[in-house]
Amino acid sequence: MDLEILNIAANTDNNRNIKNRTHISKLKNSLCGDEMQIELVIKNRKILDFGYQGKSCVYCQASASLLSKISINNQKEKINNLCDEAEYYFDDTVKISDKKWASLKKLIKSKNVNKKDCILLPFKALKKIVSS
Repeated sequence: MDLEILNIAANTDNNRNIKNRTHISKLKNSLCGDEMQIELVIKNRKILDFGYQGKSCVYCQASASLLSKISINNQKEKINNLCDEAEYYFDDTVKISDKKWASLKKLIKSKNVNKKDCILLPFKALKKIVSS
């Protein structure tokens, strides 16, 4: 287990319910049983608040933590694009070019491809919201 992944997952600032949420999405990983719920406040197509909760492994928790931080104060279209592209970042030849997403390099890399489904679960739950 990578200590850096544990440190990322330990940051639980946004691991919470949002009472005034405008959107909610919940998914379950059929392979391992991880569950992730994402709650957002979106106004004028901008994500103002992001809360997540789940029964999941450390990789899924770390992914949700990073995704929550980079989503707040971003346009939902940009986050939608990120969700579309995230899967490709497991290939080390595809680089994360946007500086705003640089923190994802710690988690989404070929070394963690065996945990790909766990890492992408929060992205898929978020995609259900931001794609509309």
